[in-house]
Amino acid sequence: MFSKITKHLSGMQMIAGGFFLIILSGTLLLMLPCAAKSGEITPFTAALFTSTSATCVTGLIVADTFTQWTLFGQLVILTLIQIGGLGFITIGVTVSMLLRRKIGLKERGLIRESFNIIELRGMVRLTKRVIYGTFFFEAAGAVILSACFIPKMGLLQGIYYGIFHSISAFCNAGFDLMGRYEKFSSLTAYYDHPVVMITVMLLIIIGGIGFIVWNDLYEHRLKFRKYTLHTKIVLTSTLTLIFGGAIIFYIIEGNRLFDGMSIMGKILSSLFCSVTPRTAGFNTVDVGSMTDGGKLFTVILMFVGGAPGSTAGGVKVTTLIVLFIFIKATLLRTVGYNIFGRRLEDEALHKAAAVFCTNLFLAMTAVILLCGFQNFNGTDALLECFSAISTVGMTAGLTTQLNTASRLIIILLMYLGRVGSLSFAMSFTDKKKITHIMQPAEKINIG
Repeated sequence: MFSKITKHLSGMQMIAGGFFLIILSGTLLLMLPCAAKSGEITPFTAALFTSTSATCVTGLIVADTFTQWTLFGQLVILTLIQIGGLGFITIGVTVSMLLRRKIGLKERGLIRESFNIIELRGMVRLTKRVIYGTFFFEAAGAVILSACFIPKMGLLQGIYYGIFHSISAFCNAGFDLMGRYEKFSSLTAYYDHPVVMITVMLLIIIGGIGFIVWNDLYEHRLKFRKYTLHTKIVLTSTLTLIFGGAIIFYIIEGNRLFDGMSIMGKILSSLFCSVTPRTAGFNTVDVGSMTDGGKLFTVILMFVGGAPGSTAGGVKVTTLIVLFIFIKATLLRTVGYNIFGRRLEDEALHKAAAVFCTNLFLAMTAVILLCGFQNFNGTDALLECFSAISTVGMTAGLTTQLNTASRLIIILLMYLGRVGSLSFAMSFTDKKKITHIMQPAEKINIG
């Protein structure tokens, strides 16, 4: 299926180009008069921004999804979210399997690149489990959310909202239709509704731990000792960030942003504020009203993100853990980078450092440009740019104020955040022959 198209392209170039074409197609569909409730053609930059945000499962929007788009426009956005969450390679290979076409080495390599997996074997089996698992979790979430929405919205509207928000949550997209009550309100009306909040949080977490972890959990159930090192790191770091982050948010915002809430409301809001930055984009409180401490901590969680090979963005939890292990080994002067009775390869450290620094550089450059172009508040600009490159979708209210130049910067950040900034840069050197010559060594002062 892909052989003719990908003959002269590397796997990463294929993925980057595919996402670009999907974004462009979505832009053209959203520009149609039937996509906007005004019945007019949507400006190119607004349609491009929305299409990029949906395909890159970010959630930043320049216009409220409910008030701006018709049912057709909303379904286009939902389709882009599903394609962006699973990856168009996964969907393409699934179609090939349904048509009983042979999945060759090229296609298996693309799946591996898309899921960010080391080994090549078991790709077809993994793809099937991803599709089945996605359908199961999204369907379960849709049923639960529909049951919560139907009493207030009616049968058909409640079911539609349940499906839309389940897919958006599982794919870590952050798009919502709650603008029917108040524009840009997200899930603020449900901040103390335990069923809605817990369901959305579980969908975000399940989508964010990654398909590799799913596969490991499916094969070994609750036998932690049999999990791969990757799964152990992802699960322990995810739980630590969720509950540790919730405690920090409760301390920072408990008597400020959460003031006046019930104990249940404060607990759910603290947990949600800890879960959604990694990297869903929904919010149950006004992000713009957060204290600077809350905003900066949100930026940290957004930058970390979820797990590799998932619907989440960010530099990924494994990157953070690898760097922590390196710092620990350096301080204690130990040999090797060890965790859970295993030693990490030097390549893992090199890649982690490169990903961390590349994303940090891009985000900080964008912050400087946004502040220079439009004189935004530094903390709010920081939140906006890290939200974009980490494909989160949280904002302090700057998105609707962006001019054309600022929109293009955020669009680029969202795109690079989804395809992988480091992988995208390296895709241009895949076929270059580099002569590996060792230069003379010389010491410099560090620190």
